[in-house]
Amino acid sequence: MSYYLSIIGTLDNPLFELSFGSSKQGGDGLAKFRPEALYMNQFLVHAALDLVEEVQWVNKDLYLKGIDSHQNNHIHCFLTGGNVKFMLLMNADPQSTTYSAYPTTPASRPGTAGTQAGRQSGGATGTATGAGMLAANPNGQGTEEAVRAFMNEVCIPLTPVPLTPAPFAGSRGADEDGEVG
Repeated sequence: MSYYLSIIGTLDNPLFELSFGSSKQGGDGLAKFRPEALYMNQFLVHAALDLVEEVQWVNKDLYLKGIDSHQNNHIHCFLTGGNVKFMLLMNADPQSTTYSAYPTTPASRPGTAGTQAGRQSGGATGTATGAGMLAANPNGQGTEEAVRAFMNEVCIPLTPVPLTPAPFAGSRGADEDGEVG
C-alpha cells in the first residue's frame, strides 16, 4: 500500500506532505504512486476538505474515519483542537489506479448513495489488521482500527495543547514585589 500524508492548516493551506509506503509492498517503505499521482493526490486531499468541514461539526470525535474515496484512493482525517487537519490518503494498489479515466456512473461518484452504502456495509466484514487484509477491504473495521492507531501515534504527539493562556496584549505584568502596575 502507498500512503500520502498531508497536514492542512487552519486556512486550508498545506503545511506538510509526505508520501510513503508499507514494508509489505516492497520492503523499502517507499511509495509506489504513479508519476501523475503526485499532483492528483494533492487535488484529492484538497477536494476532501469540503467533506471534512461538513463532518467536523456533527461528529464529536477528532478522528473522522474514512471521509472520502475516489477510485482506489481512500482518505481519512484527524482534526486537532486548533482546526489543523491531518489527512491520510491510502491507495492499496497504485499501479492499477487510472487517474485519467473518471467513471461517470452516479453510483461511483464520491458523495453519492453508492459510496455511502459501500462505506456502511464495508465495516462488518474484515477484522484483521494485516496489510493484505487492509488492501482487500479498505472500508473494513480492521482498516479503520489500523488508521486510528496510526493517527494516534503520529498526530497526537505533534499537536501539544498549551495549558497556560498567553497574557493579554497591553497588560502589564507584576513587578518584583508582586504588585501590578
